Amino acid sequence: MGKLSLAAKITHVPSMFISEMPGPHHGCRQPAIDGLTEIGRRCDALGVDTIVVFDTHWLVNTAYHINARERYAGIYTSNEFPHFIQDLAYDYRGAPDLGDEIARLVSAEGIRMMAHHVDTLEPEYGTLVPMRYINADGRFRVLSIAAWCPWHEMEESFRIGRAVRRAIEEGGCNAAILASGSLSHRIHDNNAAPAGIHTISDEFYRQVDLRVLDLWRAGRNEEFVKMLPLYSRLCHGEGFMHDTAMLFGALGGDGYDGRAEILTDYFTSSGTGQVNAVFPLAA
Repeated sequence: MGKLSLAAKITHVPSMFISEMPGPHHGCRQPAIDGLTEIGRRCDALGVDTIVVFDTHWLVNTAYHINARERYAGIYTSNEFPHFIQDLAYDYRGAPDLGDEIARLVSAEGIRMMAHHVDTLEPEYGTLVPMRYINADGRFRVLSIAAWCPWHEMEESFRIGRAVRRAIEEGGCNAAILASGSLSHRIHDNNAAPAGIHTISDEFYRQVDLRVLDLWRAGRNEEFVKMLPLYSRLCHGEGFMHDTAMLFGALGGDGYDGRAEILTDYFTSSGTGQVNAVFPLAA
């Protein structure tokens, strides 16, 4: 039998790359990098062998999709932020059997989901950026699931999260699941972006984000699950926050009472709200 050992909501901001470079922003995202590195350390301590990423940078317009390649390898430059992420080499073992089983379970519930074994289907940076810090040496297998879902029902994403956990526990892997995406995600307007790399686009978004973190820390997850659909719309949630719906589906939905541990304090980046938070799992 398999085991879900770690669950987290994580950042993948591309400014982590410029934080590594000499210049005026050097070190600016070190707390975010440290939080991701700590997640990798915890995965090691828990014996994790596979990481499932709900990736809000993988846009899908119909059906749900899984990148079930045997291996992810290549060189990536972001088409969204080519001035931030260039020539990122990556090489990770995939988890095709787990991907196939998730797709089978979800499809059996009447939800369209497909697992793809296509060598030219490349992972997006919602997967690649956190893996740079969590899985730099490729010790963990990686399974990337699309979570930028503009025409999908939030309830279906909760159900997918439940199916992911079931596939993990009925299989043979020791897994972590990561919801890779921001909280609020209203990026600054074009000409305001360079000066706003460390700020929020509106104070309203910050205040709602902070309230969400208060709910998570207090274990008031039933309230959060109820507010998630409207929160995702009013605060421009990244990928419409389907990553977060999948995460909470895997945690148990509105019945989950765990209290989140904030590994990286809330920070703002290019108009958006960001955090690294780990959600405890029952022993």
